[in-house]
Formats: sequence, structure tokens, C-alpha cells
Amino acid sequence: MSKAAMVERDLLVFSIWAVLGFGGLALLLEGFSRDSYMISLAGTLTIVAGFVAHIVVNGVFDCGFRPGEAALGIAAFGALALAFIGGWAVGGLSPTDYWSGLTLFSVLAVGLPAYLSTRYGLRGAFSRFHVRHADDGKPAA
Repeated sequence: MSKAAMVERDLLVFSIWAVLGFGGLALLLEGFSRDSYMISLAGTLTIVAGFVAHIVVNGVFDCGFRPGEAALGIAAFGALALAFIGGWAVGGLSPTDYWSGLTLFSVLAVGLPAYLSTRYGLRGAFSRFHVRHADDGKPAA
């Protein structure tokens, strides 16, 4: 990919997450503060729309997620999960907050295998995690 195409892709991805990612996070937090499942669900769907738009941009530019993007996504997921588990353990979650958080994490957890299977196929998605070593199948010396 040319330097100009990489810059254009990066700007598109940044713009997508600036609008849909932060907008979805704002809706999600507003749903938590108002104790409204529907507002939290709108935030979750907006975040999913950002993820889908990022995948579309990757498809247009014929590339995948960069290592930094994947690391940021995994770190953000981990931080949100840690905050959710901490809120649950302390007892600071209402039933609506609990179900909103479970909805968010279940949608994100289903999104990863769905992305991998559509991008690489079922066999290819499994092969992304299962690495065969050169010495597989050889008897021990």
C-alpha cells in the first residue's frame, strides 16, 4: 500500500472511531448513569457500527487490523471488563447496569469469531490460533 493510501486509511479509521467509538461510549455511559438499558443498547450498537465500519475500510484498502489497532482493542476490552468485574464485585451495579454490561461483552465476544470466520473462513480462522511446529508428528529421539 502506498504512503498516501496508508495515511488516507489511518484518517478514515481515526474518524470512524472518533465519531462512532466515542459516541457509543458516551451513550453507554449515559445509559449506565440513567439506569436505562435502551440507551446502553444504543451505545453498544454504535460501537458495533464503528467496528463494522473499520472492517469495511480494511476491506476497501485490502488490509487487516494493524498490530497496534489489535493491541488497543484488546487493552480497551480488558479495561472495560476489569471495570465491570470491579463494579460487580463491589456491588455498585444495578440490575440494568449488569445486563447492559453483559450485553456489551457478549456482543463483543461474538464479534471476534464472526470477524475471523468472515475474513479467513472457518478453517483459516482456526489456523490463525493453531500454529503447527516443524517437529509435529516426529517421534522423540
